[in-house]
Amino acid sequence: MRTSLVVLGGGPGGYAAAFLAADQGLDVVLVDAEQQLGGTCLLRGCIPSKSLLHLARVMGEVGQLADDWGVDYGSPQIDLERIRNHQQELIARLSGGLQQLAKRREVRVIQARGCFQDSHTLQLDSADTSLGEDRLLEFDHCILATGSRPACPPGLAVDSPRVMDSRTALELAEIPERLLIIGGGYIGLELGTVYARLGSQVSVAELTSGLLPGVDRDLVKVLQRQLESLFTAPLMLETRVDAIEDVGSHLQVSMTGPDGPLDQQFDRALIAVGRTPASADLGLENTQVVLDDRGFVVTDEQQRTADAAILAVGDVSGEPMLAHHASFQAKRAIRALQGTENEPATELVPAIVFTDPEIAWVGLTQTAAREQQRKVRPAVYPWAASGRAQALGRTDGLTRWLVDPETDRLVGCGIVGAGAGDLIAEAVLAIERGCHVQDVAELIHPHPTLSETLGGAAEVYLGTATEVYKPRR
Repeated sequence: MRTSLVVLGGGPGGYAAAFLAADQGLDVVLVDAEQQLGGTCLLRGCIPSKSLLHLARVMGEVGQLADDWGVDYGSPQIDLERIRNHQQELIARLSGGLQQLAKRREVRVIQARGCFQDSHTLQLDSADTSLGEDRLLEFDHCILATGSRPACPPGLAVDSPRVMDSRTALELAEIPERLLIIGGGYIGLELGTVYARLGSQVSVAELTSGLLPGVDRDLVKVLQRQLESLFTAPLMLETRVDAIEDVGSHLQVSMTGPDGPLDQQFDRALIAVGRTPASADLGLENTQVVLDDRGFVVTDEQQRTADAAILAVGDVSGEPMLAHHASFQAKRAIRALQGTENEPATELVPAIVFTDPEIAWVGLTQTAAREQQRKVRPAVYPWAASGRAQALGRTDGLTRWLVDPETDRLVGCGIVGAGAGDLIAEAVLAIERGCHVQDVAELIHPHPTLSETLGGAAEVYLGTATEVYKPRR
């Protein structure tokens, strides 16, 4: 069997590349090992986790109604089977839509694992008899989009159903009474939020001195205050998990913290220390593709690898490992194949932590500015000054622009608060288009909305904010 383009991997980068290529008239085959299209994001990541986070947020809001507004619905009755069924229905609906789109575009989808025999041939591990006895798929070009998988430190690789990764945690086999989250990154905190709302006593062990390493501290501290009240145990920072032992009735966990060794018991543990590229066992050694020391496929600014026939997009090609970044790279890869991209495209990638409150940022961060010794001036609008935030009872947030003081151009934005992920898009456009702080300040933002905080932060910089007193410079 032969095709002009094969896409290996059916996630946001893979199916986007396959569909875009088909729209350009290419003969496309999409190879994916899963029974359903969508990749990790749809099947066991972004979509199911955000559905559960929505559930957790609503439960939190109901609790807030009882505490602050005088409306009490009583204790929630949790039906795990119905929650799981809802998850599967959501996944099936979205994945089925992708299958229909592939069919309409005449993209052939093959459920199989692919292994490179050389730079133009894939050996397919599939039961599909239409592929012929040799199960070989020849191609002119291949876009590698195999994604990533949960990372696990070797010392914590325990064969026990009580030890979960992000995939098994989303299955909600039970709500453990005591849950340890190993890792204070976005995956651990998001899933920890879900389990805490559902009734678990959640503890977090993070190796570094703060949650969400790399995220600006002024944003994190707002979230950390909420998590300290939601999680039943104090956050264990600068704490290393040394060993986990399943003793039958519980897990015995040995850790080392700032004050020395400590042993604790948990019913389950979630290992959420990051993700690693799915680049092994693909036969890449039979091609010219080069991997870096972390296992990422090395690509240029057009997603081309060292092998002229192979491109790579998404998590397998490096940080940031985000679905929307993979989709963006897919567009760039197809343009490269078509010869229509002459200059590197801008990569202004927004990032979101979907906890409650959410954290979102784009462009330059204060942390990066310090590392680069670059002068920036922050302009912060506290949500306590927002009428909408007050009406929602969500004053626990802030919106902050970073401005180049020499040009007044917007170079970065960070938001923490309810719905921050939906607000950050305005900042993406403003920074991408080279807007000055005056441009945003002079926009008419609808009232009363949280989007006003973006205009308000710009006005704070100019000294013209009506709700925040700051003399004009």
